[in-house]
Amino acid sequence: MRRPSAAPSATPPTAPGISLRQVTANGITVNVALCGSGPAVLLLHGFPHTWQLWSEVMPRLALHHRVIAPDLRGLGASTPASGGYDADSLATDAEGLLDALGERSAAVVGIDAGTPPAFLLAMRRPDLVRRLVVMESLLGPLPGAEDFLAGGAPWWFGFHSVPDLAETVLDGHEAAYIDWFLGTGTHGRGVPDRIRDAFVDAYTGPDALRRAFSYYRAMPTSGRQIRDAVTRGRLTMPAMAIGAHPVGSALERQLRPVADDLTGHLIEDCGHIIPLDRPEALLELLGPFLAADHRDRTP
Repeated sequence: MRRPSAAPSATPPTAPGISLRQVTANGITVNVALCGSGPAVLLLHGFPHTWQLWSEVMPRLALHHRVIAPDLRGLGASTPASGGYDADSLATDAEGLLDALGERSAAVVGIDAGTPPAFLLAMRRPDLVRRLVVMESLLGPLPGAEDFLAGGAPWWFGFHSVPDLAETVLDGHEAAYIDWFLGTGTHGRGVPDRIRDAFVDAYTGPDALRRAFSYYRAMPTSGRQIRDAVTRGRLTMPAMAIGAHPVGSALERQLRPVADDLTGHLIEDCGHIIPLDRPEALLELLGPFLAADHRDRTP
């Protein structure tokens, strides 16, 4: 979907109660949005997003939780790192961020490119990750996604994976490209202008695009890391897999054999960008799941 560039929004980039901080973790500076107090909830976005993917759900989550929403490595206002885009390194970023913020445990929520690091962090640090929520992504080579992949991976995976190609082709056309993902990911409904503008700004220029596409170029490495993790252990904390369009229940099927306590949900009439397309439906699932975590922590 292509849409005209929106005029600069007069709306502040953060909602009331949301503050931005620069935090050093794992050798990089992480731009992170913070709000609320209580048990920590760490939100990991994907492509082509920034922390503002979570803008519509953060205020409600913040009523009972300390909400932590970083820009992932190399994206948004975080350090433009030259490497470290594999899932294990990104999990170490998340681990370091929680430590720097003084959090000894957290519920971790990942979508799209944020799902593999969320999963690996939960696998290696069950003492740190109290609960895990993953959405609209695949976990590398784990079985269960054969139906989804029957026609091959989505076309942009190959396009983004070729070194130096996509960033060269797209230079000067970033807005149209990002708009296509935002339109497709919301069944044509689109996202608020201020959030769309933030995404376009974050992914404009060949260097910004190169860092984004580094996530796709690291997928073979991330896939090996995921495969190795499930040979050594299982998900032991309560976990939830949420699907929409196009991934559907594929992620749940991948997790089912390796999770001790898994709940799966499919949100109807919802595009890939769940937190912006159907935020209320997402909150209806996250609320009780995270509330149970809160009750478990209450003496």
